[in-house]
Amino acid sequence: MSADVNFSVDLRGRTALVTGGGSGIGYSIAAALAQAGARVLINDLVPERAQEAATALHGEALPGDITGADFLQAVRDLSIDILVNNAGFQHVAPLEEFPPEVFRQMLEVMLVAPFLLSQAVAPVMKARGFGRIINIASIHAKIASEYKTGYVSAKHGLLGLTRTIALELAPSGITVNAICPGYVDTPLVRNQLSDLATAHNLASEEEALANVMLRVVPMKRLIEPDEIAYLSLFLCSDAARSITAQGYTIDAGLSQI
Repeated sequence: MSADVNFSVDLRGRTALVTGGGSGIGYSIAAALAQAGARVLINDLVPERAQEAATALHGEALPGDITGADFLQAVRDLSIDILVNNAGFQHVAPLEEFPPEVFRQMLEVMLVAPFLLSQAVAPVMKARGFGRIINIASIHAKIASEYKTGYVSAKHGLLGLTRTIALELAPSGITVNAICPGYVDTPLVRNQLSDLATAHNLASEEEALANVMLRVVPMKRLIEPDEIAYLSLFLCSDAARSITAQGYTIDAGLSQI
C-alpha cells in the first residue's frame, strides 16, 4: 500500500499574535507564520522594535506591556486564530540575592500573561472551531538550573498551564502546546553569559558558554531560532490538529526527555 504525502502549511485568512516578536525566537516564528500567509501581529515591549519587525515581515505592530489591562483589552478586540506566547526575560542570581520584585515580574510576564492572553482569545477561537495556542517554554520547564529561580519557576508553571487549558479547549477544536527549547542563539541567551561567568567564577563570556551552557549539550552548539519556528509552523498546520497538551523538547540532546 502506498500513500501520497503532501505536507504544506497554508495560513491564509488566519491572524496570529506573537508576543516578544521583535527579535530572537519570536521574530523567527513571526517570519515563518507570515511566509505561510498569516496576518501577523508582532508584539514587543519596545515600540520601535515591534514596528521594525512588522515592517520587515509585512505584518502589523502591536507594541505594549503584555501584563497590562490596556493590552489585554486590545487583544480581546481582535480576532486571533493563533497565539504564540513567547515574551520573556532572564535574571541570573543566587537565591539569597534574587530580588523578590524581579521574581514576581518574571511570573507575571511568563506565566500570568500567557494565562490572561489565552483567556482573552479563547472565545473567538471557540466560536470559529479553530485555534492554536503555542507557549514557548524552555527546557527549564522540565529541568532546573541553579541561579535561575524566577525563570525556572515560571516555565514549570507555563507547562502546567499548557496542559490544563489544552484539556479544556480540546472539544472546541483548539490545540495548546508548549515548545521547550534548550539554549537558543538569541539575545536572551547571549545577554546572560556575563552573569553566568560571574556566578561560576569564570573569566569570560566565552568560558561561560563553553563550560556552563554547552558543557552538558551533546551537540556542543546553540540551537538556531529557525528550528523553533519550523516546529511552531507545524503545530499551526492541519497536520497537527490531533496534537495537544504536549511539551516538545528541542535541546540538542541536553536533557534526553
